[in-house]
Amino acid sequence: MTHPLPPSPDRPALDLDALLEPLCALALEAGACILRHYRPDVAVATKGDGSPVTQADGEAEAIILEGLAEIAPGIPVVAEEEAAAGRCPDASARFFLVDPLDGTREFITGNGEFTVNIALIENGVPVLGVVYAPALGRLFAGGPAGAWRREGAEKRHSMRVRAAPGPLTVVGSRSHGSAETAVYLERLPVAGFAACGSSLKFCMLAAGEADFYPRFGRTMEWDTAAGDAILRAAGGCVTTCDGEPLRYGKRQQGHDADFANPHFLAFGDPAILPLACTDRIARES
Repeated sequence: MTHPLPPSPDRPALDLDALLEPLCALALEAGACILRHYRPDVAVATKGDGSPVTQADGEAEAIILEGLAEIAPGIPVVAEEEAAAGRCPDASARFFLVDPLDGTREFITGNGEFTVNIALIENGVPVLGVVYAPALGRLFAGGPAGAWRREGAEKRHSMRVRAAPGPLTVVGSRSHGSAETAVYLERLPVAGFAACGSSLKFCMLAAGEADFYPRFGRTMEWDTAAGDAILRAAGGCVTTCDGEPLRYGKRQQGHDADFANPHFLAFGDPAILPLACTDRIARES
């Protein structure tokens, strides 16, 4: 359940439910921009951390930044490409996290599993999230009133996580799998594994299409916040490997960069947590 921050002189009251639809429209606009660049001969550059970036990343981010300045003036925005250029706002209890093109590798290879991610963080918690997969025509959103999805021109369909069925359907990264994940899953009752790109993995849990997403590779907060918000709104949860809720706005981390996430576990049914917590597995191994 989300709890909006109380208003203060520098932080006016915010109607989260009313904000969600404009964020969806902004994600659709950014997605349309991305699709204009979606072709086999797309030019690819390499950022300082070795990750790929395209013109679509920068143009979509510019659209989102301009839109957020109009929709919610005064709320800081932490966006992936701005952060890569060393431009981050001061710490705030309320701020947006933006990944304009999550799954750039999927965008480059042409498999369609890339998304636009926009999230609002309040006091370390993702309280609103929008994930749009433009090539697939799938829009997901979540906030205080719950989570929903829209396929193409269809009406909204509400989403709720499913009860854990026993053996779990696990979803994992298509481009960033790890041997550690494979070893970890050997200790759990797994019915099947599905590979998927970008933040769509969170959305699969929220829609009841899968049960569990463990991530033992590197992620940043803008990779996860929007999907995390949607999953929480659908009744799921995202925790660190010792069972603590994943938090946002992590800065001045002595062991890692600003906004870097620890390894995490994402669940549809929170009842899976005691079974999947890595501390418990380590004790029983």
